[in-house]
Amino acid sequence: MSDRLSFPKEKIRILLLEGIHPNAVEAFRREGYTRVRREETALSPSELRKALSSAHMVGIRSRTRLDAEAFAAAPRLMAVGCFCIGTNQVDLEAAARQGIPVFNAPHSNTRSVAELVVAEMVMLLRGLGDKNTAAHQGRWTKSSKNSYELRGKTLGIVGYGHIGSQVSILAEALGMRVVYYDIVPKLPMGNASQLPSLEDVLARADIVTLHVPEDPSTRLLMNEERLRLLRPGACLINASRGSVVDVDALAELLREGRLLGAAIDVFPVEPKSNDEELVTPLRGLPNVILTPHIGGSTREAQFNIGAEVARKLIQFSDTGSTVGAVNFPNLSLRPNENSHRLLHIHRNQPGMLGQINQALAEAEANILGQHLETTRELGYVVIDIDRAHGGGLRERLEAIPGTIRVRVLY
Repeated sequence: MSDRLSFPKEKIRILLLEGIHPNAVEAFRREGYTRVRREETALSPSELRKALSSAHMVGIRSRTRLDAEAFAAAPRLMAVGCFCIGTNQVDLEAAARQGIPVFNAPHSNTRSVAELVVAEMVMLLRGLGDKNTAAHQGRWTKSSKNSYELRGKTLGIVGYGHIGSQVSILAEALGMRVVYYDIVPKLPMGNASQLPSLEDVLARADIVTLHVPEDPSTRLLMNEERLRLLRPGACLINASRGSVVDVDALAELLREGRLLGAAIDVFPVEPKSNDEELVTPLRGLPNVILTPHIGGSTREAQFNIGAEVARKLIQFSDTGSTVGAVNFPNLSLRPNENSHRLLHIHRNQPGMLGQINQALAEAEANILGQHLETTRELGYVVIDIDRAHGGGLRERLEAIPGTIRVRVLY
C-alpha cells in the first residue's frame, strides 16, 4: 500500500441532485473533492442509472428514488447523502447489502417546519387563506365569524421529537396550552403535558399537528375513525408524511363541516416535478391550506442541510466515520497518523473478526488500532496498521467469506 489515499480525492466523483445548496459543493471542494456534479432537478430513471454508474457518492432530496435496481447500477457507489430529514426514498436494506451507508440531516430544518406550523395555526383560526383568495377576487369578506385567537387554545402534538418539541415551545410563547402523545416517554418542554394515548390528545385539542416518521405503524395513523375523534371545530395540520392521513376521510369531514379546517404540506402521492398537477380530494375545500411539501424549504434550512450532510459524507470518505448513518453501524473515528487505515464491511456472522485478524497476522501486519461495530445484518471493522507489513493484505481480507467490501483509506 502506498502512503497516499487508495483512491485520490480529486478522482472521486460526487453527484448532487435536486438543487442541493451550493455550500455542499463548496464544502467538498475545500476538502479536495473537485469532481462534483450538481444538478438543479432530479434525473429521469435512465439518466440516473447512467450517472450512478460512475458515481462514488450521491446526494439527493425527496424526489430521487434509490431502490435495489438503482444500487445495482452503481458499482462504485460508496455512500449516499439524503439532504433532507427523511430517508424513505432510499431502499436502506439494499444499500446496506452493498456496504453503502446512508446519511441524512434529521434536525437541520427543524425550525423551518416549526415556524410553518405556527403560521398555519394562525391562518386556520382566522380563515386567512379563504379571505386572501376572496380579496384577490375583489370580494370583501370582513367578518369575525369562525375567527379565533391562538391564546388559550389547546394544541395537540402527535410525535414529540425535534420538530414537535420546537412547535411546543413556540405555541406556549403564544399563550397556548400544549398536550402531546409519543410512543415513548419524552421530557416536556415548558408546561406541556404528555397524555397516555393518541385518542386522549385528539379528544382534547383544538388544533392537532402531526410530526411522526413514515413506517408501517404510522401508515393511515389518522384514519376515519381517529379523525372523527377530533373535537367539532378542530383543525388538523400534517407536515410529517403523506401516508399518515386518510385524505379521503379528511375531505369528507371537512365537507360535513365537522372540522374548522386543515393545513396539509405532504400528500400520499406527490407530483414528480413542478410541471405536474397535484391531485387530491382536498382541493377546493374551504379553509384548507395546501402547500407543496415546503416545510423545510427555506434558505436557512437548505444551507444547514447542505453543510451537515456534506460534512458526514466527507468524514466517511476521509476517516471511515459513520456517525449519523441510518442503515449502518455507527463509529466515530479520528485519523491515525503514520498508519494505514482499512475498512472491512461484512455480513454479521460468527467468526468474522477472527478471520480478519488471521489475515492480518498472515500479512505480518502490526495492529495499531481496531474498531468493531455491528447491526443485526452488518459488521463494520476499521483497522489501523503499521505501514510496514507483508504484501497481499487487501486480497486476503477480500477473500474472507461474508466480506461485502474492503476499502483502503490511506
